[in-house]
Amino acid sequence: MCDERQLAEMAKNSGSMSGDSMGAGAMNRRSFAAMGGAALLAGCASGNEGATAQEAAATATGTGAAVTRSEVSIPTPAGTADATFYHPAEGKHPAIIMWPDIASVRPASQQMAERLAGEGYAVLHPNPYYRSVKGQQFADFAGFMNDEGFSKVGPWREQNTPDAVMADTRAFVAWLDAQDAVDTARGIGANGHCMTGSWTFYAAAAVPARVKAAASMHGGGLVTDSPQSPHRIMQAGTSYLVAISQDDDAKQPEAKTALREAAAAVGAPIEVIVYPADHGWTVLDSPAYDRAEAEKAWAQMLALYAGL
Repeated sequence: MCDERQLAEMAKNSGSMSGDSMGAGAMNRRSFAAMGGAALLAGCASGNEGATAQEAAATATGTGAAVTRSEVSIPTPAGTADATFYHPAEGKHPAIIMWPDIASVRPASQQMAERLAGEGYAVLHPNPYYRSVKGQQFADFAGFMNDEGFSKVGPWREQNTPDAVMADTRAFVAWLDAQDAVDTARGIGANGHCMTGSWTFYAAAAVPARVKAAASMHGGGLVTDSPQSPHRIMQAGTSYLVAISQDDDAKQPEAKTALREAAAAVGAPIEVIVYPADHGWTVLDSPAYDRAEAEKAWAQMLALYAGL
């Protein structure tokens, strides 16, 4: 997972971190708008409504598929989680729980969730900090970095223990399985970036009968000494994709072997891939965003979810 020192290095390598120019790697606001971010921002203006009484807006994704978007509230043991639910306008589809990175829900993460829905999935995009705050907290990753994001989210992150994430997953799976747009005959996928990469492992451990695919994108803390280390709780019935950045691999080169050995021990299929890009490369508004390598990781993720 990225830390303040790593973010400082990302900013140094990317140049200016202003909202209009995040350096060569990041998808800046002008580019984001050109790819449909402006329309997504307009859609975010709608209020939070219940799943059974909402005005869902149909939008067009890059694939040309019509996607329905709705703001939902999901009861959990800790309270009520706010989330956005995206799914193709017609039919039933495999569900994906797609958590954002440390900067939480924002237009860039929402665009990624919407794109995945356009590929034929029912995508739940939860606020990872709902125990502390509701809704969007930062306009983009530049805002997170320029507005003391680490200090702000620190207390919120502490509440997301492995047990808390697993409890959330159970609630999310139950909610998803009650939705008309979800094909309950298919498995559920989990997707996480940065701090939430490890959450995909916890999701599979929480509901192994339903969560059948876990994709961690530059996830942190996958191999630790804790009894609850993600690599210690892998499930035989879940397929895993672990996409590692080159700088994270340099810091913990032994993690690759530990993950593969842990998967083999329980008979879980796994792909561990080190990409020639830095931490955060898959996230649209990250200063480390690398479009070419992000598209490769996206294709690998879709191949994983095709098996649901």
